[in-house]
Amino acid sequence: MKRPLATILLAILLQSGVLSATAQDEARPVWQLTGFDIAANVLQPERALNVVALVTIKNAGRAGGSTFTLRINSKANIKSVSANGAAASFRALAESRGNIQRVTINLPAPVAPNATVNLSLDYRLPVESNSGLEAISPLASQFLPLSFWYPMLNTPFTVRSTDMAPFHLRVEGANVISSGIEKGQSGSAVVYEQPLFALPFFLQGEWDKSEGTAEAKGITTFLPKGASADERKQAEVIMGAAASARAFFAGLLGPAPDVPLRLVAVRRGAGFSDAGTILIEWGAFRRGKLDAATAMLIAESVARLWIGAQTSIRAEGAAMLRDSLTRYLATLLIEKQFGHDATEAELLRERIGYAGVAKRDVPLALATQLDETYYGSVPNKGTMVWRLVERRLGRDAFIAVLRSLLQAGKGDQNGLSLVAFRASLVERGGETLKALLDYELDQPTDMDLMVGLPQQRGGEWVAALRNLGSIDASVTVVAATDRGEQLKIETTVPKQNFGEAVFKTNSKPVRVEIDPDKLYPQLDYSNDAAPRVREVGDAIAEATRFFGAQDYVRAESIAREIISAAPLMQEARMKLARALLGQNKIDEAEKLFRSALDESLPTKDTLAWANIGLGEIALKKGQPAEAARRFNDGVRADGEYASQLAARAGRINAEIAAGGSGPPVDESARAFIAQLDQAIAGGKQAELTPKIISGELVKFMNGLVGTQPESWQTRVLRTEQLEGNLLAADVSVKARVLGQEKGGTALLILARVNGAWKLAGVELFEVR
Repeated sequence: MKRPLATILLAILLQSGVLSATAQDEARPVWQLTGFDIAANVLQPERALNVVALVTIKNAGRAGGSTFTLRINSKANIKSVSANGAAASFRALAESRGNIQRVTINLPAPVAPNATVNLSLDYRLPVESNSGLEAISPLASQFLPLSFWYPMLNTPFTVRSTDMAPFHLRVEGANVISSGIEKGQSGSAVVYEQPLFALPFFLQGEWDKSEGTAEAKGITTFLPKGASADERKQAEVIMGAAASARAFFAGLLGPAPDVPLRLVAVRRGAGFSDAGTILIEWGAFRRGKLDAATAMLIAESVARLWIGAQTSIRAEGAAMLRDSLTRYLATLLIEKQFGHDATEAELLRERIGYAGVAKRDVPLALATQLDETYYGSVPNKGTMVWRLVERRLGRDAFIAVLRSLLQAGKGDQNGLSLVAFRASLVERGGETLKALLDYELDQPTDMDLMVGLPQQRGGEWVAALRNLGSIDASVTVVAATDRGEQLKIETTVPKQNFGEAVFKTNSKPVRVEIDPDKLYPQLDYSNDAAPRVREVGDAIAEATRFFGAQDYVRAESIAREIISAAPLMQEARMKLARALLGQNKIDEAEKLFRSALDESLPTKDTLAWANIGLGEIALKKGQPAEAARRFNDGVRADGEYASQLAARAGRINAEIAAGGSGPPVDESARAFIAQLDQAIAGGKQAELTPKIISGELVKFMNGLVGTQPESWQTRVLRTEQLEGNLLAADVSVKARVLGQEKGGTALLILARVNGAWKLAGVELFEVR
């Protein structure tokens, strides 16, 4: 429990004048950001962004105000500030957390209640090292909100959450993507008008555009330049998913806002979305089918068109609407499109994600992105909370309340707040629902539900129940008997007390579980069943450890144990299949790998490992060409690090075994890498810098210069054209560093800039 953090956050809110209820009662100014007008220019040679940002701020309080505070990137060099055209004095001070600086501005004249002020900041933002939040590169530049590239009144680090408002954005140059309506070229700049409540951002690069079909009208995919036919085909699948999501939520929440949907393939910053523009990892377009993470990203992002964009989300607890409620709604879409099993698999992943932070989380209504538990808790635990509320009210009633509030607040600057949503739900659900919301939203989790093996008592079997939480738990208890029967009862376990589950049966219950749907957030899920089972996350880690030690028998045993408790867990089934393959039980393993590829909504790791497994089986059967195809599909799945290593090594081995010319190698890339070797061995930054894309691999380059390897030799094993001017090179490295011999494999990403290759990234590095 982190009460001190909650206290600090409340203090910040009071000092900032944004705690709505208090501010309205006192005679004081309350600042509300109502619009952005931003002109930006990316300066490639200088590696800086020049910005003139005009923010319109309203005094929504009951007294005039002449001082307020904005926040911006800590490296922003502010040249001048003006208010309604008149110069304003300001003072900048670094914040202790969050890579931001606090800019306190003294206005030339007070702003009366209900009046507005147009505040203009002229500044330059240098970018030393590229990241997913801010990047200046000849390949693609981007500035996302969490880079704090524009001035904010409230940041994502406050309980109230960040300011969203309509914006006008002008970016010098061409090939700019943002959200809203593209107005086209105006002079030397591209202009976007965003009428919805949104966060200013932009990307600048080169893409191949792919328009949606009639059903996906208004949806555009931006693919990497030179995208293949397979990638374009997959883009149609992903656009279809977005169109289905838009139609589903329109039926659920009311008419969709009239803005374009843009799906942008990116190499960094994937997962960000705002007001209709969604950044999707490039690998999603190379996979053989839609994967679970991409489906959820699209569903949540489209839901935010209603929650946050069309209807503004304001005041404290905004994260519970913007990040939790949208995930809950996304699971409803997954259930409709992909079925019950796909939904249960998604909910299981969410529960595992929450279980890792359950003992450290903060109250949901006070959570901010500064909390280390935020992403494990708010979307995942929040979904459980809304499912609990839905269960109490009924889905139709719950959705009706939400739809009514969203439609009523459409286009309103004050929109929807968690306070208003809670009040409307309590009006429908009464005091019992109020107690549930007060506990789940305002307190950290302290619930732990326990169950014991049933004991016979006369003609009944009785299982002892316990609830360590601070609220009564209305739960389902399920028992499996020795005759294969499934028995189910509903009961309530009092808070911090004991209860009983009574089964009237002549059969003997051999297994019993409390809250099988896992509606309640808990501190510990391993004692929900008797006989007791290990927590799924811990069991997976142990199976992985045994597999790594090549103890395939024990890895198989644990994988089967996990599957018995969580039959829909794809990771456990892949662990089982790989353990069987390790024992040369080829037929069983092949069946599992093939069934995994038939999942309605597989994870990208499932797609990767299933193809790798089938590739290894094909090699064992003397089918190197088929193996190479399977390993190639494993590479294109773009799964986690270990699967990428295995797929790439397997592909090279299969291509060699297939004979012919072996793995393809681009000779110009081979020549460049030989030159790169010389520069690395030389250990001089002046020689390395021209061979690396500006802003990339800054730490990697500094490490090479600092250690000055005595020797460095790279052998190119295979190259693959990724897009028009981007190439991947699988290499082996032999080096001598500080007197020690090192060797291993790596994956280099090369980019062609002005007709010459440069190193753009090192995605895998196993040189030890």
